[in-house]
Order: sequence, then C-alpha cells, then structure tokens
Amino acid sequence: MQESNLNTEVRSSMVVRKTNRKKMWDTIKNQKQLMFMSVPLLIYIFIFNYYPLYGWLMAFQNYRPRRDATMFNQEWVGLDNFKFLFTQHDFGRVLRNTIGMSVINLILSFVTAIVLALLLNEIKNLFVKKTIQTISYLPYFISWVIAATIVSQALSTDNGIINNMLVSLRIIDEPILWLAEGKYFWGIFGIANVWKQVGFNAIIYLGAMASIDPNLYEAAEIDGAGRMKKMLHITLPGIKSTFVVLLIMNVAHLLSTGGGAGGFEFQYLLGRGSNIAWSETIDVFTLRYGIRMGNFSLATAAGMFKTLVSISLVFLVNGLAKKLGENRLI
Repeated sequence: MQESNLNTEVRSSMVVRKTNRKKMWDTIKNQKQLMFMSVPLLIYIFIFNYYPLYGWLMAFQNYRPRRDATMFNQEWVGLDNFKFLFTQHDFGRVLRNTIGMSVINLILSFVTAIVLALLLNEIKNLFVKKTIQTISYLPYFISWVIAATIVSQALSTDNGIINNMLVSLRIIDEPILWLAEGKYFWGIFGIANVWKQVGFNAIIYLGAMASIDPNLYEAAEIDGAGRMKKMLHITLPGIKSTFVVLLIMNVAHLLSTGGGAGGFEFQYLLGRGSNIAWSETIDVFTLRYGIRMGNFSLATAAGMFKTLVSISLVFLVNGLAKKLGENRLI
C-alpha cells in the first residue's frame, strides 16, 4: 500500500515537472522576439562582466606586468594578499568608513525619496508638481566630479554659501573648515548624496504609486480617512514591494563607495590628509595602495573581497524577503 502511494506521488511529481517544462518552452516560443532582442545584452554582460573575472587570479599571485607576462606565468602566493589586506591596521578603518557611509546613504536615500514621493503624490496642481519634480531631478545628471566641486565651494571658508548663511543667522561665530575635520565628512556625504539622488529615487516610487487602484482612495475617503491615513494605510503598503526590491539592490552595493551612489569620486576628491581617517573607503584604499603603487594583486584581493561580501548580502536579504513573503530578485 505504501509502495503504491509512493509510486503515485512519483508519477504525479513527474507529470507536474513535464507540465511546467512544457509551459516554459511554450512561453519561450511565444516570446521568441524578446529572447532574440536580449541576446546582444547577454553578450555585452558576458564580455564586460563575466569574462574579466579570470583576472581574479591576480589575487593569488604576486602579479608584475611585463611584456611576456601572462596570467599563468606569474608567482603564485596563495592567500598571502588576503592575509596582508586583513592584517593592515588601516583596513579596519577603511571598512568602517565604507560601511558607515553606505548605511547613512541607504537610510537617507530611502527616507527622503519616499517622503518626497508622498508629498509630490499629494500635489494636485500638475504644473507645480512637474516643476518641483524637475528641480529635484536635475542634480542627478551632474557628474560626481562636478558635484564634489560644488560641495567644496559651498563649504569653503572664503565666501562659501553655507558658512556665510550660518554666520548671518548667528548659528556660528566664525567660518568652519568643514572638510578639514573628519567628524563632519560622513554627514556632508549623506546630505550631498540626498541632494543629488533624491529626485531620481522619488520618480521610482511615484511610478509605483501610480499603479495603486484609485478606488482604494475613494473608498477610504468615503469612510472619512484624511490624507495622512490614506498615505499610511494605502500608499505605503502599495509601494512596499518596490521598496523591498530596491532595498535588495542597494544592499548589494553596501561595500561600494556610497552604496553604489556613483563610484568613489566624492571621497577621493574631497578627501584630505586631515580627514583621511573618515573619508578613505575600500575603493580609495584600492586605488591609493594597490593600483598607484603597482600592487595589482592587493587591489584585486580587495575588489574580490568586496564582491563576495556583496553577493552574500544579496542572497541573505533576498532569502529574508522570501521568508516574509515579499517580492524578491531571485
């Protein structure tokens, strides 16, 4: 009897697998135009993202570029580069700075973007709404090199707008050397990143809000709900899936400078000898002590460490989202 039930379950399982396989191939046939359109993108990703991964071999070598050099005739040193990296007294500070600025960026970018999107969603005048949206979105098109220059000029003690305004309001007695003191650097980066990215991030949430059924708002209004209650009980739950997916994507860049906010230019350009203890991140460390000094193996080891941690974080957060029943990437 038990064997009969087991055979029945096995046959049912095989039928289900065959049915799912048939559905998959039917979907591929029906969407073959889209499949062909995706081929150039897949080729691009393979050439520029996956093929260069063979360069990770440098992390296990004492790599020295020369005319007759190949990836396989270098001196192999095993895990020595990783040991040197993790035993560097500077690396702990660099890791702290990277995670600290990334977490600040992660929190501020989500909070400010959601708040701005909620406020824009409540504006009924289309002209005012589009004007505010455009003004907040424009800094996104400025490169981080130019943005860092603007921030540097705004914080300057020589007629910098921030110091002039604070002195005029009698909040401070004399101009402050903002970039000369490391304790201010994380805050400066967080505010600069919000100024540059909040418009673009808000557009994503506005798109999610546009897909919410308007009947829900009408029903809530009939029940006597005000704007705040509609935002709390309809709008925010309606964009929860978008929030979770964006959170997973941003966590993947937690060890990238600024949480993937635009490379290392801001920290590199505004880093000074006086604030290096707070401004130096993994990317700046890799450039300064790895590439500039010709230690490509150390730079590769640092990049490999960052990538592996990022992948682990993606799977961790993605698994957590799955357990909570939320949308996920994988």
